[in-house]
Amino acid sequence: MFVKHGMNSGFSSLASSAVLRRQQFLIRSLKGYSVSDKIRMEAVKCLSGGASLEANAESVLRAITPSLDPSRHKGQAGKIAVIGGCREYTGAPYFAAISALKIGADLSHVFCTEGAATVIKSYSPELIVHPILEESYNISGVNDEGKRDISKKILSEFDKWMERFDCLVVGPGLGRDPFLLECVSKIMTRARQSNVPIVVDGDGLFLVTNSIELVSGYRLAVLTPNVNEYKRLVQKVLGCDVNDQNTHGELLSLSKKIGNVTILRKGKSDLISDGEKVQSVSIYGSPRRCGGQGDILSGSVAVFLSWARQCNSAAERESTISRTNPTVLGCIAGSALLRKAAALAFEHKKRSTLTTDIIEHLGQRYTHLS
Repeated sequence: MFVKHGMNSGFSSLASSAVLRRQQFLIRSLKGYSVSDKIRMEAVKCLSGGASLEANAESVLRAITPSLDPSRHKGQAGKIAVIGGCREYTGAPYFAAISALKIGADLSHVFCTEGAATVIKSYSPELIVHPILEESYNISGVNDEGKRDISKKILSEFDKWMERFDCLVVGPGLGRDPFLLECVSKIMTRARQSNVPIVVDGDGLFLVTNSIELVSGYRLAVLTPNVNEYKRLVQKVLGCDVNDQNTHGELLSLSKKIGNVTILRKGKSDLISDGEKVQSVSIYGSPRRCGGQGDILSGSVAVFLSWARQCNSAAERESTISRTNPTVLGCIAGSALLRKAAALAFEHKKRSTLTTDIIEHLGQRYTHLS
């Protein structure tokens, strides 16, 4: 729902039959339709105030999802890159990258360490995997000058691909190796210089919390913290503990303090703010909290953010819809989609639901938009 600073949102309306009917309609309707300028106008109107977010999530999804047009060529529906994956963690970057494909992106890349690359490749031939990152243990005998050369080589390799990407996802399975994080910091800086959107999750949030200048003031950055990651951000940026009595005001202040970076605070209701307003996505998902759902979310937000930017570019040419922050639209769509897919997966698998089950429902229910 739309909330201004200082207002008490409440979520009791979720129990109403009207909301439940809208959610059921969302499931039925997202099997195929044409996107029209009228629908896009309705989505923007809903976001500007008045209606609850539960009522406009469908309109947002419709408004920013491109048509399935046979005249379009490979890559026009999105090219996503995931920066993450080390010898300990290979599942997270896979979940983020494959989710992007399942939603409708044309190409999905993973930039990881050599130790993670073979494993990630074995999960799916659909992903383009680049084993260019290095961890300290692998270069323990190299002096400082040699490490600088390795860092330059990694950045040079990434630069060859940078201009092809519509969005980066930084953090899934990244780990906290100092040398690896240093290299990723440089990649993020280069992406920012190239005006490429960045979705930061997982260990990427650990990096950003300790180096807030990486995203400060960058309006195309999205942070997706869970409860503990959000707590650390608040302590670092605002210098205080989390205030559960002023959730929306605090989130608004945090976003403003970082320079209007968009923050998606994950929780019972996902809260989204770009420092101008607060949105909430409270669609019921699943009581099964298996690991990996945050990775689906980061991949989803990356795709929808890319589509929202395309939609805004078209709006400028056609003068049919107002400018709306694409990072906020991407967060709304990604959050709503994940929650509905999780609910559908749980309906079939109950307590045995896994992240892979949720990903399969992304494909079955939500990628037939046209």
